[in-house]
Amino acid sequence: MAGDGGYLTTHVLDTAQGVPAAGLRIELFRLNGDARITLGEFTTNVDGRTDAPVLSAEDFTLGTYELVFHAGAHIAKSGATLPEGVFLDAVPIRFVISDPAAHYHVPLLLSPYGYATYRGS
Repeated sequence: MAGDGGYLTTHVLDTAQGVPAAGLRIELFRLNGDARITLGEFTTNVDGRTDAPVLSAEDFTLGTYELVFHAGAHIAKSGATLPEGVFLDAVPIRFVISDPAAHYHVPLLLSPYGYATYRGS
């Protein structure tokens, strides 16, 4: 059901600094049984977003996906005081796309010792 109009976006906010998380590397995978298929790699811009959808309408299909946010490098360079070093390194978020025509938005709210996500709009 590819190409039915749905797409996937993301946004990363550094809640400890109160700013978008610019320059954060993100990987996108599709899960097919035990297989983990790489679909793309992105870097957030100054607004904490990717310049284009991480999954465009042309490639948008039903299934299970995983975004991996490489938070450790961002946290390390953010200037946060980390007495024991970086705690969060890679943050995986696994989710299911079940509506081929919907906009799925998976934001990440990030701090050095925790994170939150939700299905945004």
